[in-house]
Amino acid sequence: MVNALAQVPASFLYALGTLRKARCRSELRLDEIPAPARLAPFAVALGAEVFVPGGGAASSDSDRSPVHGPAAMTLARSAAAGTSAGPSTGDADDDGEELATGRFILLHDPDGSAVWDGEFRIVTYIRAQLDAEMGNDEMLGSVAWTWLVEALETHNAPYRAAGGTATRVLSESFGTLADRPASIDIELRASWTPASADVQAHLEAWSDMVCTFAGLPPLPDGVSALPRRRRS
Repeated sequence: MVNALAQVPASFLYALGTLRKARCRSELRLDEIPAPARLAPFAVALGAEVFVPGGGAASSDSDRSPVHGPAAMTLARSAAAGTSAGPSTGDADDDGEELATGRFILLHDPDGSAVWDGEFRIVTYIRAQLDAEMGNDEMLGSVAWTWLVEALETHNAPYRAAGGTATRVLSESFGTLADRPASIDIELRASWTPASADVQAHLEAWSDMVCTFAGLPPLPDGVSALPRRRRS
């Protein structure tokens, strides 16, 4: 183990340390997942899931109401059924309906990459189901990209060489599954080069973007996002 750590570049270890300092919203569950082995000599990957926030339809605070997308649909169904969409205990097993998923991958090549324009590269993926009105919007791809750019700017996360692809996925069911309503998902695949090895703000920006895809509103001014407490 000591020999293995000695082979890890100091800049990558520093970057890992900044990731651990990231403060993410309580609706987001973030865990380390296996990293791709062929994209770079060193890599770390995180998987994210967003679930219905506590309080659900029973909440009367308009500032915490979802503004679009899967969160709005879920809470609307809960309101119609007269139930709460949020977890009652806070356990991960009781989080309720999943609103969005994503992956955050940090790559590092000590020799640098002309394609990346640097030694680090962040590669991300986000997917969420949308309501029909928003899913059919021709500007949806541009909106999704705007969410990414605005999140990075809001968190003061300097970057360069950004690129990405937004895809709408229409799912229709037939035969014995014909009763299932059609659904539209939005997928965003994006990558960018952070300006330095300090990537804390980049993870925080990305985690906020996943919550935006899920339909959750921004945190009110003056309210700090707290890391989700993991179960041992």
